[in-house]
Amino acid sequence: MALIDFKENIDRCLKCGACLYGYNTWMPSCPSGERYGFMSYYARGRLDMAYGLLAKQINWNAKLNHILYSCADCKTCENACTEQTSVKNLDIILEMKREAVERGSVPVEIRDFLENVYHFGNPYGKPRQKRGAWAEGLNIETYAGQEYLFYVGCVGSYDDVGQKSAISFSQVMLKAGVSFGILSEKELCDGNEVNRLGETGLFEDLAGKNISLFKDLKVSKIVTISPHSYNALKNEYPRLGGDFEVYHSSQLLRDLIHENRIKFSSELNYKATYHDPCWLGRRNDIYDAPRQVLESVPGLDLVEMKRNRVYSFCCGGGGGNFFSDMIGSGGEMAPSRRRVREAMETEASVLAVACPICAVMFEDAIKSEKAEDKLIVKNISEIVHDMTG
Repeated sequence: MALIDFKENIDRCLKCGACLYGYNTWMPSCPSGERYGFMSYYARGRLDMAYGLLAKQINWNAKLNHILYSCADCKTCENACTEQTSVKNLDIILEMKREAVERGSVPVEIRDFLENVYHFGNPYGKPRQKRGAWAEGLNIETYAGQEYLFYVGCVGSYDDVGQKSAISFSQVMLKAGVSFGILSEKELCDGNEVNRLGETGLFEDLAGKNISLFKDLKVSKIVTISPHSYNALKNEYPRLGGDFEVYHSSQLLRDLIHENRIKFSSELNYKATYHDPCWLGRRNDIYDAPRQVLESVPGLDLVEMKRNRVYSFCCGGGGGNFFSDMIGSGGEMAPSRRRVREAMETEASVLAVACPICAVMFEDAIKSEKAEDKLIVKNISEIVHDMTG
């Protein structure tokens, strides 16, 4: 498709402003719009740019590309708009990104992200041989036909904060007697962010290689700690021939607790608030499983932030921003810092997450807010691990 194919959809935008707020809540919802404060950084502004490009009123330039790629791909705009006019905001924005890739005009930060994935299989540009280093000494088996393939993802494999999620989830599975294995250096980027950045060809190449490997290994069930990986594996791979049973770690943790395979050895005495990741919640409608896990933990008092579930405010890391930082994580208006302040308003001492990218974004935000003595970030698997002895 091309941008011209979306002309009727673009024309249907009523400029009503629903994309600025969570519909029916009137709470600010767009992370990039709230970060920069200009209409051009909201979906309404990006659709105006699409109209201008089609009408040849504006040309592709560096400023346009910055606005385009500062989108965190969180879907709040589309959720609000769909209830009004059914404009597919994100399809249009994605098509603009595809055209930017074809023109070779993407920002240097996005270029580096894509080139690193192409050359190294991960956005960090780190060696494939180091992908499984986080698991050294943990007695985690290489996948060889076990019940589950634990697909870790790039952030869980390479980022120090993300690795905490991978380690804690693995240890809980080991304690529960789950049959699983990892791919280590054979694991390759799932491509979700590559696809959403507009590099369709590279995504299909990554997906094809992963699907081929999974089939060679006779993989049937996959579990992952990354909602971004979950989305690619569950929703994108089937159209390319990769049909697997895919689970997010929160779903498996919930089931293990219900089956009494996870036994809590002590009781907590603190208040926690849960942040809904965009790619788990709005993108895949998984809201209850993480909460059911937390509600099962003895002594944990779960409280909600003002913006939760479908109205959850994005951490700002989506759309490759955890790497490129096109959205700008510095300054008081950064989405991650705004969300951390919202968490502190609940008087919780723990900000519980179910996504390694969210964990990375909030760790940095808490430091920027100088709130290390007030709030800590924990993946729900870390909380469960802490309680199982």
